[in-house]
Amino acid sequence: MNSSPMQEILAGLEAGDSVPYLGPGVLRGVVDRHSGQPIPADSDSLILAMTGGQPMSPRLMYEFPRAAMHLENKKGRSFIERFLSQTYGGDDWTPSPFHQWLADLRLPYVIDCNRDTQLQRCYADRAHTLVVGCARLGASQYRFELYQFDAGQYRKIGLEQVDSEQPVLFKPLGTPLPKPSYVASDADFVDYITELMGGFAVPPWLKLQRRGKRYLFLGMRFNRDTERMLMSDLIHDAAADAGWALIDGPSEKERKVCQRKHLHLIEDDWPTLFALAAPDAAKVA
Repeated sequence: MNSSPMQEILAGLEAGDSVPYLGPGVLRGVVDRHSGQPIPADSDSLILAMTGGQPMSPRLMYEFPRAAMHLENKKGRSFIERFLSQTYGGDDWTPSPFHQWLADLRLPYVIDCNRDTQLQRCYADRAHTLVVGCARLGASQYRFELYQFDAGQYRKIGLEQVDSEQPVLFKPLGTPLPKPSYVASDADFVDYITELMGGFAVPPWLKLQRRGKRYLFLGMRFNRDTERMLMSDLIHDAAADAGWALIDGPSEKERKVCQRKHLHLIEDDWPTLFALAAPDAAKVA
């Protein structure tokens, strides 16, 4: 395809004006060091990993939050948290050249809607603020926890301790590091998205910093209500020209979403952008 839109995207990234928004697709190519099995990232692969490879009914296979809710009701919330921590918390996955390239750009703000630790490991060479999405908290109106990474470790901080000059890594659906916390089941998403719409799931200083930003959706699909609702609120106050979505073979629903959100739809996928930006690294990936 003509590379000019990709060049515009890369220029926006290098200027720090565009915010990458990562979906499950960017984990393609990450595999278990021992078995060679791909990391479960999208909805179907997560469900099958959670059930030991046994498909669920079509109604539950529709999306991971629904399946997770079903098993949470049967086995308890701790089952879901344990599964996600065992899946993503170890060091069994091969490193992703794409994530390393993204980290090397030293961007001020990245939204990672996966629950893995690839980016966190790539950010281990610098001080940064980690924002972790949380759900169903009884002791706080907020739906996030804040961590400061410095001197090789995370420490929990309050809003008054945030250094607004540091880069921000936002993990809205959670992470196992430094403390396991996940937005996973239907009940989690209902609570999290409700509070996100109410303004309590994004820290106040980040709301100010994100005004007028453009976004770059990579590895993200918009065929499910959950993804669309989450995206809609996380990019609130975006620029009038809100950015780009790289979607290979988009559905009609995805076309309408991009049009409604003022996103330029590019019918291609993130490896094309990666190959253009870092051809040597892309060959290895």
